Amino acid sequence: MENVQSPAPHESNASELQAHPQPPSSHHSSSLSARSLIRLIQCPRCSLPLHSPLRLPCGNTHCRECLPPTKTRTKITYPATEGRDKGFECYWSEPGLRLKEGGECPGEHCVGDCGVDVLMGKVVGVFDEGLGVANGEKGSLEGIYELVKDGKLDYTASEVAYLGTDDSEEPEGPVFENLKEALRGELDCHLCYSLILDPLTTPCGHTFCRQCVASVLYHSDLCPTCRRKLNMPSNVKSEPYNNKRIAYLIDNLFPDQVAARREAMDGEDTVSEEKDIPLFVCTLSFPTVPTFLHIYERRYRHMMRRVMASGERKFGMVTYNRGNRPQGNLGRAPFMQYGTLLTIDRFELLPDGRSLVIGRGDSRFRVTKSEIQDGYHVGRIERIDDVSLTEEENMEFTETSREVDASLADEDSKDLPLDYMSTQQLFEMGVNFVRNQRNLRAGWLHPRVLMAYGDVPSDPAIFPWWLANLLPVSEDEKYKLLSTTSVRERLKITAGWVRKLEGSRS
Repeated sequence: MENVQSPAPHESNASELQAHPQPPSSHHSSSLSARSLIRLIQCPRCSLPLHSPLRLPCGNTHCRECLPPTKTRTKITYPATEGRDKGFECYWSEPGLRLKEGGECPGEHCVGDCGVDVLMGKVVGVFDEGLGVANGEKGSLEGIYELVKDGKLDYTASEVAYLGTDDSEEPEGPVFENLKEALRGELDCHLCYSLILDPLTTPCGHTFCRQCVASVLYHSDLCPTCRRKLNMPSNVKSEPYNNKRIAYLIDNLFPDQVAARREAMDGEDTVSEEKDIPLFVCTLSFPTVPTFLHIYERRYRHMMRRVMASGERKFGMVTYNRGNRPQGNLGRAPFMQYGTLLTIDRFELLPDGRSLVIGRGDSRFRVTKSEIQDGYHVGRIERIDDVSLTEEENMEFTETSREVDASLADEDSKDLPLDYMSTQQLFEMGVNFVRNQRNLRAGWLHPRVLMAYGDVPSDPAIFPWWLANLLPVSEDEKYKLLSTTSVRERLKITAGWVRKLEGSRS
């Protein structure tokens, strides 16, 4: 065996790993040559079989040990979690490796956005078990894999001659069929138990169908496999990157099954961005904090019985439209269009039919249309989600990188415009205000209040909701938080409250 063509690094091999937004037709057989099949489990940096595969935000993969040199990311203070202060230039953004379909790698990644690719690790194990120990005469698959494993075949080598066989042809024979069968056993989604379609890998490293991830995120933010927090937006259907190697492997080895799955899904009900829920028109509620309710109106008694009978125990809380202001598609509805989805944590039915309810805020929504049912409103809602952490960080970097007027150059200046302050500074302004108010024995921070709602949060993402629930400012001001889509945006609103209150008392 010999390596007969080894082009200059980063030449035309990108097409081997490009994404396939459209499935192969049902009559299309595998287009993977022996060389391109082996390349799917080969690291582009060390050229060895992937070891501890690292999932990248752009959908590509390389060995964990082959992570490019990292650099400190400046002017980014939120979120202050491990790995987010370090970044690197992605190897896949180099010109020769840029993908021709599905969008190019944006270039720079945060270390905190990368993680183990569990499924890819299993796939590499299947290759090693099926091809690593050859009994008798070796075919092209076993021979090429041996070259890769011994470090004798560069990732960029596009052609390999093996005992006079044409490597550009599709691999066949019992070894290939056994490999396909073993791979098929690893490529089922653990949520729908079918072949993974549009594989999306979570931050914790588990791979599911994109549609299945969207279904999970509509109800929970925990990985269904390991129960870790996903930190993914619920609108993953609009995320640009699949797990490219797994997608390419599935589309080319099992094109008929992929086509059948897509055809079947066309007739299935997919997760809707909108759903109908009962609406309690009463007061403002916020995510992560409890809402205490006394239910006495007949219509809402009936509503609560239905909510409790449902498996989800959820309802929407919206506040009155006291100013009779237009509310988008709702016109001059009697309630404001933005609200909070509550899950009932505790329900106590009183002898006379009234009830005491404790609900906890799950997520936010916008009502797109509503109707009256048995005296109460039922609304069609669409969920409101925050932007991705990458967008959150870009927002902070862009705003804090602008030049500041010389008179305000001191970052500790109380007059520094909020847009120029770091996200951490905005958070600390609010926390310091609460601390000072507690020292002044402010009534809204009475120990019994804190017993009900908890002490000041240490998480900047939760702090605005907690503060809005307790701070005596107008409902119109608090309502502005519900339509925001970033932690930084909400912290600027709460920092504005703080400045206004401190200014009025000075």
